[in-house]
Amino acid sequence: MFGSLLVLIPVSIFLIIVIGISFWWAIFAGQFEDAGNAADSILLDDDSTVSLSGAQRPPDT
Repeated sequence: MFGSLLVLIPVSIFLIIVIGISFWWAIFAGQFEDAGNAADSILLDDDSTVSLSGAQRPPDT
């Protein structure tokens, strides 16, 4: 059991460091900037377009 801890603890510390570096990069690379526009674009999508065949969409009931 003690031998497995000698392997698992360094692996866990390594993964924590990698995740921390990835999160740090994501913050400073602007990955979390303007997250609201992606959510709003789904709600503001124009669903009233005509299909390529020219058929009208049936009304929603």
